[in-house]
Amino acid sequence: MTSAFFTWTGAEFAPAPHARSPWSPDMLHGRLLGGLAARALEEVYGDPGMQFARLTVDLFRNSPMLPITVDTELVRDGRRIRVADATIRTEQGVIGRAGAVLLRKGEQPGGDRLVTPAWDESPPDGPPPADGAWTPPFDLWRLTEWGERGRRRVWMRENRPLVDGEDVSPFVRAALAADFASPLSGMDSGGLQFINADYTLTLARLPEGEVIGMDATGHLSAEGVAAGQCTVHDAAGPVGYCVVTAIANPTAINRPPARG
Repeated sequence: MTSAFFTWTGAEFAPAPHARSPWSPDMLHGRLLGGLAARALEEVYGDPGMQFARLTVDLFRNSPMLPITVDTELVRDGRRIRVADATIRTEQGVIGRAGAVLLRKGEQPGGDRLVTPAWDESPPDGPPPADGAWTPPFDLWRLTEWGERGRRRVWMRENRPLVDGEDVSPFVRAALAADFASPLSGMDSGGLQFINADYTLTLARLPEGEVIGMDATGHLSAEGVAAGQCTVHDAAGPVGYCVVTAIANPTAINRPPARG
């Protein structure tokens, strides 16, 4: 693991130079905002007896390379459900928000039901191949080509801490990977023509291990508005889903940035 994206100063998260977005050298990487929100929500409201079942991250304003603060608020705390929000800020104001739903774990019911099958892709063996056109700030194994028709698949692995001195938890790992659902589902032969405004990650269980697989299973668009979806996997099988909404990008990007 190399140096972290952020250092905690005691009051805010100071970004390292490599926290910048591929969209602009003066912009923070959007996926990291979702990671910081997930980290804060887990730190305050995480409970071994409850499952983070949903995380929605709204990325409604580009963030400059400035220190970040994340404030959390408990919305509802019941016997079986807990709801909490996070607000992401810089000195220039609010740049994003997130909402999480935690559900109480319990006895698994019996019976037959529709189950998403495990995909037929083995976990990566060895380092990711070099890609001179675009080097993401995480390990990436492309299992399909970006612009090919049909489903697109990747394995991903974080290769540095989000915050200095901290391990990346399974929940934060999933939140960081989820942002990639936008470029993975929305990329076509003309490039990345939609930029995402949010993403919603749903989890039946937390991912195990360091690698997360993303399987783009659908994309729809009309009049410049799009929706995309991915199934999220770990080495043992599917763990949840990610849905993104996006708006037409005036200038298509030929290679997918990490923030869709």
